[in-house]
Amino acid sequence: MEPLTIINQLELNGEVFDDLLTGVPKEQIAWKPDPDKWSLLEVVCHLHDEEREDFRARLRHVLDTPRDPLPSINPVAWVTEREYIKQDFGGMLKKFLAERAGSIDWLRSLKAPTWDNAYQHPKFGAMSARMFLVNWLAHDYFHFRQITRLKYAFLKEFGGEPLDYAGSW
Repeated sequence: MEPLTIINQLELNGEVFDDLLTGVPKEQIAWKPDPDKWSLLEVVCHLHDEEREDFRARLRHVLDTPRDPLPSINPVAWVTEREYIKQDFGGMLKKFLAERAGSIDWLRSLKAPTWDNAYQHPKFGAMSARMFLVNWLAHDYFHFRQITRLKYAFLKEFGGEPLDYAGSW
């Protein structure tokens, strides 16, 4: 897939996230189907931090300085360290969408990026700029699925009607 196609889709995905997450009822924002699962609030906080500190930062790093070690991240620990569950949902959604817009502006500003630049990871081998870009898009799709599952589980628990008529989940 061409990088421009991926960049265009990342831009459109910002609108999808906005549509999926705007207008969520207050009681649904921090709800979890299980204690070990994430809430919609935690997903939004994760998307914000991943946008800034993982995908954009690491892609920039591999494009500019592929021989240097990657910036360290710990998305699983951030959930508790950064107290995602205590954040403001609407504010974090706005911050994430602003970060996504900034990412798109940055990606479109690149002049002849070397997508084949790669960091040689000791465990995973070559991690190219193209790999980070493609996985950024895959990460969006992963979270579309996660958000949809959370919304479905909430509806199933609190909707007051069986959902069999809608089809098999």
